[in-house]
Amino acid sequence: MFSRLAARLPFKAMGHAARLPSQTRFASKLTVSGSKGRTMPATNTRTTAPASGVNATFTIRDGPVFHGKAFGANINISGEAVFTTSLVGYPESMTDPSYRGQILVFTQPLIGNYGVPSNERDEYNLLKYFESPHIQCAGIVVADVAEKYSHWTAVESLAEWCAREGIPAITGVDTRAIVTYLREQGSSLARITIGDEYDADEDEGYVDPGQINLVKRVSTKAPFVVNNPNARYHIALIDCGVKENILRSLVTRGASITVFPYDYPIHKVADHFDGVFISNGPGDPTHCQETVYNLARLMETSSAPIMGICLGHQLLALAVGARTIKLKYGNRAHNIPALDLTTGQCHITSQNHGYAVDASTLPSEFKEYFVNLNDGSNEGMIHKTRPIFSTQFHPEAKGGPMDSAYLFDKYLENVEMYKASAKVYRDNRPSQLMIDILSKERVGVEPTPLANYA
Repeated sequence: MFSRLAARLPFKAMGHAARLPSQTRFASKLTVSGSKGRTMPATNTRTTAPASGVNATFTIRDGPVFHGKAFGANINISGEAVFTTSLVGYPESMTDPSYRGQILVFTQPLIGNYGVPSNERDEYNLLKYFESPHIQCAGIVVADVAEKYSHWTAVESLAEWCAREGIPAITGVDTRAIVTYLREQGSSLARITIGDEYDADEDEGYVDPGQINLVKRVSTKAPFVVNNPNARYHIALIDCGVKENILRSLVTRGASITVFPYDYPIHKVADHFDGVFISNGPGDPTHCQETVYNLARLMETSSAPIMGICLGHQLLALAVGARTIKLKYGNRAHNIPALDLTTGQCHITSQNHGYAVDASTLPSEFKEYFVNLNDGSNEGMIHKTRPIFSTQFHPEAKGGPMDSAYLFDKYLENVEMYKASAKVYRDNRPSQLMIDILSKERVGVEPTPLANYA
């Protein structure tokens, strides 16, 4: 099986896999000691001196200016200011690749009280406490940062983590006023400036992540494998910025996963897998035209089960001819109600997205699956006859809620039926050669900021 798949892999992709030591996402395998013998990553190239207690300014372009105190990295950045109403899970949120290029405003007043956990990995080589190896958001804004932390998994404070990762942060500002403005005006470009007052002449320096193909920056540059030694299925996953817990949700249910770059022509190798999965990711889905084309070809040439989450849902919708729209301020929280239109049940969901599918543009062979009970926006679609469905929310939900985790079971049930219906049984599980050759981590992904302004 591997020889046939390898023959179809582009030479460039295979070349990436052959140079893994210099291209894997970790800059170093060295570690330093944390509390109680746990470890945390060594200093990386983005580390700056901590900016503890220094004056800082959070400026919304053409909007209000907020003054506070800096913590974290001593660096100035700009990005899109968005807010999240999640009460817990700041390590997971900050390492979610879907937040790339965004300044994250927390509505929860106190952030950092349980510190930051280690980079410990589980039996599948997946991070236990983070959604990717590094902080992905451009910066954070909190009302009150906890200078002292207490938790059995913690190895460092939020300020130390941000400084080590090169992420600026500001505290002591009125996050209620910021969120009120963002709800009224919509997600806006903003800056965090350390030690300097706001200068209107710097307006041209604002970076608009919406104009950048962010998926290209967070997607693996070559295939890698997450292996389950007892796997029953082999899933091809298109990495648009996949979260660790999506991988875990599949592999713990009996699947091995080969993860492909976002623009990989998946339709050319789909017959070597038992199903195809499209991950979450950041930014405007219309930037991923190669992915949209490949998915359209996939559905034309293969009957394999397909599931998409978040950006994966939007890309799948674009591939079948629907349209996407930009929401005013998006949905980012762990407590958003979504109604299952097929059962009438309501699920509390975790969400992180600024775009949504226009349900009125779905083709006749698809129907709306879930709807958001807060704003009425689309939360999923399902094919009327084929094993294809997708959700806007996150069923894997790290850290919580887990109401909709059953959707992974539904997907793998589709995979099982697909395999059982085949006229000839095919064992698509990855060969040992494939497991040995491919990387076990994302390849060539560096968490560099979109832009720095010193």
